[in-house]
Parts: sequence; structure tokens; C-alpha cells
Amino acid sequence: MNFRQLTYFIAVAEELHFGRAAERLDMAQPPLSRQIKQLEEELGAILFNRGRSAITLTQAGERLLDRGKSILAQMEDTRLEVRRLGQGAEGRLRIGFVGSATFGILPNIIKSYRANFPEVNLSLVPMNNAQLHRALVSRELDVAFARPALRDPEFLTKELMEEKLILALPDTVDTGGRSVAKLERLAMHHLILYPEYPRPSYADVVLNACEEAGYEVPLRIWCMDLQTALSLVAVGEGVCIVPESVSSAPRKGMKFLKIEPEIARTALSVNYRLDEQGVHVQNFVRIAQKVARKVF
Repeated sequence: MNFRQLTYFIAVAEELHFGRAAERLDMAQPPLSRQIKQLEEELGAILFNRGRSAITLTQAGERLLDRGKSILAQMEDTRLEVRRLGQGAEGRLRIGFVGSATFGILPNIIKSYRANFPEVNLSLVPMNNAQLHRALVSRELDVAFARPALRDPEFLTKELMEEKLILALPDTVDTGGRSVAKLERLAMHHLILYPEYPRPSYADVVLNACEEAGYEVPLRIWCMDLQTALSLVAVGEGVCIVPESVSSAPRKGMKFLKIEPEIARTALSVNYRLDEQGVHVQNFVRIAQKVARKVF
């Protein structure tokens, strides 16, 4: 029994008339009668009681009509589900991100994507760059927001925004009303760096920037993530060089100063696999770039 035979049978079973069923199916009656007869032979069961003036369903026919409608409904549901998945209208998207992305455009990207694709399930996981790299390689993530960009010949990288590095320091430090800081004045403070491992990482971006500016960092405190670094700053343990977007969310116990002269810039990028053909990823990256263009 194939899909076409089942469709023919249901038409005859619902019409209980070969002529009307043939008209409904836009075909001649003799071929339809042959198809039903062939189906009965294949199934080894009579499906219709054929009287002179009318036809009725046998018990076997009634059971096939009931099951057949269910099969067709499931096939239609499957067709629609597969189409929606293929169009990216539903499904799942796994997103990894560095902590600083939450202070920038990531929330706006998620909001915009959700507005366009409300039925896609999103999984958001904070990670450092090394973890993001491993998760993309092993296909545990679909998309990764990294800082700096992930370097791998198997990845595609789209830069979303570039921003200055600024200084986060305890609000107990007397800055004399200044809104800028000189790099050489950091010598009296511990510099809080993250992540401690694995390396290289964002910490090396900061250290390299300081070195190129001619400043050797003598006092260092290491931690594993941005949130911990900010908490250490807030309790007066030291200062931290962070992306400028971090200052967009005021935090108790700290303040932010620009660094002059500017020591470096840092870019937030969205990364995904070169062989990723899923429409969910393509839609997400397209929206991320659109949001980034609007904001920056």
C-alpha cells in the first residue's frame, strides 16, 4: 500500500461513490476502480461491499479509513514541521558567549531574534574563548560570541563591534574629578586579569596592549571571568581593564575612566563553523549583523 492508493481509498470511502470520488480526484472512474481492486488484492481484504445501488465499507474498510486518515494527518504534520525547521521557524539554537558580550549588543541581538523566530528554542551558555573554541569544534555549540575572535580554518568569523579598552577602578580611589587615567598611574594598583587559564586569552590582549604602550604590569591578580574581576574591583582589590561597553551598566563600588592615550581596541565577533549549513545559524548571524549596524 502506497500513499497514492491510500488517498484514492479515502476519497471513495468518504464519498461512497466511485463516480464522485473520481471527480474529486480529477481522474477517470475505471482507473480508480482498478486501483482500489489492486489495493484489496495487496491487503488480502475486501474494503467495500459493492451493491447495485450503493457501496458501503466493510469492517476492514472502516478500520483502514480510520487509520488512513491518521496516517495522512501525521504525514501533513510532518511535512509542515520539516518545512518550518528548514525555514528556521522552529528548532533549537545553542549560543555560547564571553561574559563581556552581555554588556554590549548580545541582549539586543537575542531580543531581535526572538521577535522574528519566537518558536526557536535558545540555549545560552557563558564560556571563555578556549571553551567556545572547543565547543564549536565538537559541535556542542552552533554560534559563539568571542573576544578576541576565534582563530580556526574551520570557522567563519563576523566582527560585530570594536570598542576602546577602559579602566574599571574602585569608587574609593580619589581621581580628583578626572574622567581619564594615565597608564603609568596604575603602578600603585593591582591589575586584575581574566581568565587565568587557558591562555592565550583576553588577559593577553590586555597585557600585550600594556606592553606596547611601554607599561610593565608589576602587580597582578588573576581570576577566571569578568564578573569575578568586577567584584574584586568593587571591593577594592585592584583595577581592571575592560571593554568600554562594560561601563554601560553601573555597578556599585566602582567607576570607569577612559585611558589616555588609548592603548588598544577590542572586537566582539560572532563565530560559527564553516560547514554549518543550518538556516537557524544563518538567520541568527544575519540578525546579529543587522543589530550591530544599527547600534554602531
